[in-house]
Amino acid sequence: MTNPTPPPRMRPVRPLVSRDRDQEHRAATPLELFFDLCFVVAVAQAGIELVHAVAEGHAGEGVAEYAMVFFAVWWAWMNFTWFASAYDNDDALYRVMTLVQIAGVLILAAGVSRAFGEHDWTFVYVGYLVMRVALASQWLRAAHDASGAERTTAQRYAGGVLVCQVGWSALLFAPEGALPWVFLVMAVAEMSVPPLAERGFSTAWHARHIAERYGLFTIIVLGETIAAATVAVKSGAEENDALDELLPIAGGGLLIVFAAWWIYFVVPAHARLLSNRQGFLWGYGHYPIFASAAAIGAGIEVAVEHAIGEAHVSATAAAAAVTVPAALYLLLVWGLHSRYFKVGIAQQLVLPCAALGVLLSTFAGHWAVLTAGLVMAAAVATGVTLTARMVAREASAGRDGARTA
Repeated sequence: MTNPTPPPRMRPVRPLVSRDRDQEHRAATPLELFFDLCFVVAVAQAGIELVHAVAEGHAGEGVAEYAMVFFAVWWAWMNFTWFASAYDNDDALYRVMTLVQIAGVLILAAGVSRAFGEHDWTFVYVGYLVMRVALASQWLRAAHDASGAERTTAQRYAGGVLVCQVGWSALLFAPEGALPWVFLVMAVAEMSVPPLAERGFSTAWHARHIAERYGLFTIIVLGETIAAATVAVKSGAEENDALDELLPIAGGGLLIVFAAWWIYFVVPAHARLLSNRQGFLWGYGHYPIFASAAAIGAGIEVAVEHAIGEAHVSATAAAAAVTVPAALYLLLVWGLHSRYFKVGIAQQLVLPCAALGVLLSTFAGHWAVLTAGLVMAAAVATGVTLTARMVAREASAGRDGARTA
């Protein structure tokens, strides 16, 4: 007896065709959540190395290397996220290629310490190569099942990814002093691929899905920050019995992370994703947001090491390791999407003024981290109060209008 042909949705390999941009109830898949979780491993490794660099008094070099490693992680994550939003058909081949990309980021994570300590980018490059070749193959598959302008766009993406990957090989051969310049040139080249590829055709990414994916990665990064800070405080308390020094750091760190979460999610981010014009700016703008959010955790670890006498930096430098990324996070979230939902001068000034207050808390000595946390908590409370008053005024005006009518 001949086995019946399975329906299309049951087949292990199905056409990789564009999804509906207006699909209702579009949500992150378990595979995407697993993908994010594995990427945070690389983020954690970058944060650990940043802590070591700053604590040893090499902040400038450490921040530069952190920015380079984080770019590689973020860019691979972002490219997959936008591709999946438009083309995820969840068949067996798609799942396998996504798992290959996960394997790539784990290889990259294994090479982070060598990139920081020895300026050896071999493992980072190999991991990135695995991720990018897998992504290019997905684009070629999409091109095979598309036609016209859509096929051209998919081919441009695949070609751009592969050409840039060839360019990244310069990291393996360039002299140490030239590495930052190689990275800068290649980062610009990478970010040029999507706008060039989508000339004449826009891939069908889903605004709410993209906003959810970015929000989930923000949560995971902030969660990693809490985990790193908790381990640092626990170790410091057990080994040095310095609770009086550590409790203000722990309390302030929690306030900072809680406020960072509240401030990011208080506005409907997807409302800014109306077209590619907003999409590119919004998507790219999250690189420093994610990087600064993760750096807050590294800064808290530096503050802990200073409190127990293990960091070779001043008290001001240790505090700045927390306050600078926290202030940067506030300004970036405000500039990227919060300011578009603020009404009136008072609401617009809350986050910029909070960022200034966080920076000034750098000079609060032993209480710097706690002061920064209180400033951010006050910013949240102020924003909630101003919004409540605005809603009350609008409701009152509505009732008055109804009476007049």
